[in-house]
Amino acid sequence: QVQLVESGGGLVQAGCSLKLSCTASGPTMSIYSMGWFRQAPGKEREFVGRITWRSGYTNYSDSVKGRFTISRDNAKNTVYLQMDSLKPEDTAVYYCAASRSYSGSYRRAQSYDYWGQGTQVTVSS
Repeated sequence: QVQLVESGGGLVQAGCSLKLSCTASGPTMSIYSMGWFRQAPGKEREFVGRITWRSGYTNYSDSVKGRFTISRDNAKNTVYLQMDSLKPEDTAVYYCAASRSYSGSYRRAQSYDYWGQGTQVTVSS
């Protein structure tokens, strides 16, 4: 069972940056890709971006493209979400997730097998 632990959330002002980390443990060789999702109060969980574990290929949602960057350090089993030019609408609980499969839509939460506990990001105006 893969376990994911996120860190790095907090309270920042609009326009500032924040970097989240997600460290995986367990059978990480089974991971094909790692995704980041977020969920604001009263809203559905939303895809933010993802990175394939071996090749490092990335995809982003339109709402964060150009502002957020996902990277990985395979030696540390860690994925990062660098968030720049933050906006109040980025406020949410951010989750990392791991998928074992290369099939299925990477934008759908149902495509992921393992989830972290989430970390709160609050952007004040």
